[in-house]
Amino acid sequence: MREPKISIITVVFNNEATIADTIESVRAQNYPNMEYIVVDGLSKDRTLDRINERREVITRLVSEEDFGIYDAMNKGISLATGDVIGFINGDDFYMPGALAKVAEAFRDPALEACYGDLCYVRQDDTSTIVRDWRSSPFVPRAFEKGWCPPHPTFFVRREVYKRLGSFDLCYRIAADVELMMRFLERHRIKSKYLPGIMVKMRMGGTTNRSWKNILQQNKEVLLALETHGLKASPVHFFSRKLVSRGMQVLRAALLKVR
Repeated sequence: MREPKISIITVVFNNEATIADTIESVRAQNYPNMEYIVVDGLSKDRTLDRINERREVITRLVSEEDFGIYDAMNKGISLATGDVIGFINGDDFYMPGALAKVAEAFRDPALEACYGDLCYVRQDDTSTIVRDWRSSPFVPRAFEKGWCPPHPTFFVRREVYKRLGSFDLCYRIAADVELMMRFLERHRIKSKYLPGIMVKMRMGGTTNRSWKNILQQNKEVLLALETHGLKASPVHFFSRKLVSRGMQVLRAALLKVR
């Protein structure tokens, strides 16, 4: 059986210190049927220099002004030609064998999406895990309880984007959560959870950069829940999110003492 063609999309802006790790993690996958699309938002630092030093890894490079990260992601989707699409941002990186694991899952022709686990690591020491984000199989109404897969581990058939749409630019910080909610909760696409860490994400990204951004994201998630006919008490929603985040930190701490 032919291995599915996987389109990997990296959206990047002013990530000169970390983009090389991202690109090298894609190179190290050694997956035979892949295209790699990089969408740069006219970085003002040396990000493009770092990218061009590794240009042979990249199938398509676009560097132009955009209207934010989700607009850039939509550009990437429009350029993709693969059977399956995944995103890895310019300060994140894949664990070895991640794409082979994804390809194995998509040998099931009925499968429409898969996702795995992610860990947050220190900016200056990617071997130190700060939060250990374990996902789980999707069950209906899970998003009402604050559940959500880690978006950098979320791989979807390109046909699903054509059928159900891409990122909604009305959401400034939580368009990725809204998209996964739309696909999984509203349209109930067939998905599979793949246990195991697929991606390492440096702390300090857009969402976790400040409490203001965390609050804004959760407000947008509550709006998305309402939009898709789901209900969540803000008090219960935020308390569940805090407990979940606390468990992630606790698991990371336990990993250090083993």
